Amino acid sequence: MSDWTSLWYIWLILLAVFLLLLCGVSASCIRFCCRKKRLPVETFPRHPCDLTVIGIDSDSTAHSTVT
Repeated sequence: MSDWTSLWYIWLILLAVFLLLLCGVSASCIRFCCRKKRLPVETFPRHPCDLTVIGIDSDSTAHSTVT
């Protein structure tokens, strides 16, 4: 049976996994803190708009020229 201290590659893999977990937790905490400090911003500002509707019946000359 091998001794755990002589298996250096196992320790290297464990260290890499630990560092990845530590970076992920740190990034999540930083993201959460930055999101709380920011003021809410509207993605689409509301602008008043005008809508014009023109009714065209089948007897109209405008309708015959459009079609």
